[in-house]
Amino acid sequence: MVVVESKEMVFKVSKVSTTPIDGQKPGTSGLRKKVKVFIQPHYLQNFVQSTFNALTPEKVRGATLVVSGDGRYLSKDAIQIIIKMSAANGVRRVWVGQNGLLSTPAVSAVIRERVGVDGSRANGAFILTASHNPGGPHEDFGIKYNMENGGPAPEAITDKIFENTKTITEYLIAEDLPNIDISTIGVANFLGPEGQFDVEVFDSAGDYVKLMKSIFDFELICKLLSSSKFTFCYDALHGVAGAYAHRIFVEELGAQESSLLNCVPKEDFGGGHPDPNLTYAKELVARMGLGKSDSAVDPPEFGAAADGDADRNMILGKRFFVTPSDSVAIIAANAVDAIPYFSSGLKGVARSMPTSAALDVVAKNLNLKFFEVPTGWKFFGNLMDAGLCSICGEESFGTGSDHIREKDGIWAVLAWLSILAFKNKENLNGDKLVTVEDIVRQHWAIHGRHYYTRYDYENVDAGAAKDLMACLVKLQSSLDEINSIVKGARSDVSNVVNADEFEYKDPVDGSVSKHQGIRFLFEDGSRLVFRLSGTGSEGATIRLYIEQYEKDSSKTGRDSQGALAPLVEVALKLSKMLEFTGRSAPTVIT
Repeated sequence: MVVVESKEMVFKVSKVSTTPIDGQKPGTSGLRKKVKVFIQPHYLQNFVQSTFNALTPEKVRGATLVVSGDGRYLSKDAIQIIIKMSAANGVRRVWVGQNGLLSTPAVSAVIRERVGVDGSRANGAFILTASHNPGGPHEDFGIKYNMENGGPAPEAITDKIFENTKTITEYLIAEDLPNIDISTIGVANFLGPEGQFDVEVFDSAGDYVKLMKSIFDFELICKLLSSSKFTFCYDALHGVAGAYAHRIFVEELGAQESSLLNCVPKEDFGGGHPDPNLTYAKELVARMGLGKSDSAVDPPEFGAAADGDADRNMILGKRFFVTPSDSVAIIAANAVDAIPYFSSGLKGVARSMPTSAALDVVAKNLNLKFFEVPTGWKFFGNLMDAGLCSICGEESFGTGSDHIREKDGIWAVLAWLSILAFKNKENLNGDKLVTVEDIVRQHWAIHGRHYYTRYDYENVDAGAAKDLMACLVKLQSSLDEINSIVKGARSDVSNVVNADEFEYKDPVDGSVSKHQGIRFLFEDGSRLVFRLSGTGSEGATIRLYIEQYEKDSSKTGRDSQGALAPLVEVALKLSKMLEFTGRSAPTVIT
């Protein structure tokens, strides 16, 4: 390691006067706004100081903090500001991933696993990301704080942060501290009013790769990837996953360099939208034979994509899409046999409320503890910290386990490769490999199929979105009126037997989360769910989730959109989507 000594460098702490800035309420995924908002004078500084003020003194003074992110535009400037504010607030040391890059799951792993050169361990982290949202000077930026367990700050902390942003009058910063060269691995040492302050720049991938090798059988996966019958493709969408893809898939597992797509991290994600779905991962979708035009080239057997900060994933087989809801269910059903980390059994499984009930059926069939939680990874973290949950997932392309306290896109890819490797370990020299599609269809034959789709209406007028949701809540008071609308739209759709707003009481801490989504539950097990999403940076996103369960194995091979068309028609009538939003079609269908 290169150690850069700053001889006799003593910095001073400045108190800078400021005033509150409206709209700094962090959501479940932190604070996300357009870059033009973040570059307002004092905007970022106010939020960082409000975060320090929300933490107890022992979690700031003398602490070790991680500061890194997905590398999007503004990250490098933000890292320098946070380093200087950390020094001024009495933080003892800051760890930065080389070039400022750390995936969100890697940050969680670093907090939980990494030991510094002086024996120190991290107390928390500022993660600079707007996740799957676009990046660039005119696009999105974001920041969130993770706690000492590696998971997102709980609501009690984010509420304090928000309250602090409304009353802040000054922030502390070491303005004369020089900028750190975050491109070079090493340690810079400084002296401040409270003693020594260090900044360590370290290898972004090392700790995470070590953790993955302790979870999965890399030797078995290597054998699969070396088979002439197996082809592989991974698309990082120019996000931070590219900083890990070459190290894991090429160097460790022996995949061909040509199997990596868009694996050079870029501040603007190459001008694309780093959201791993069938709409935005166009190049991968085409390569996997799922594009609108047929390709003469035979698609790979397995494909996967990541989002900007590498916590989300999309799994594809040859000409075959695996829904995120099916993905987590299939991982859970195969984990004990295929993944060494789970060889002694699963503690339990959990899903977010909008996610399909495919995982519920697996849990019932395997006699596992099962939990349905609101959207937000912190709810899974509580269960994991209490030893109640091993594997969890959400329909928005997030899957993970208790190895960290964030969803983990590369983990999900390695889980699928492990399942494929296990299913084919006696068959690598046979006539035909067991494919992704084979595994999914075998799963449906055993557990039934949950036909599922999600419609996203993005950047809807916020007022119109709230009016639509209020109208649905009011409608829920009368099942007769609901079923009159249902039958008026489609006589072949079952009656609604229950309509409510999802409410969750945490079994660990007893906290209650209300208004977590509007649900319509049908007699045959079908569901419609409506939610307003907080992951965008402006406007509102209405998410509509449509699900129908089919346990008759002779009927599990239908086209998903065709099978769900009657329920879609009912959902649009119930919500008066066109009337409230002016939208005749969703922005994205997954």
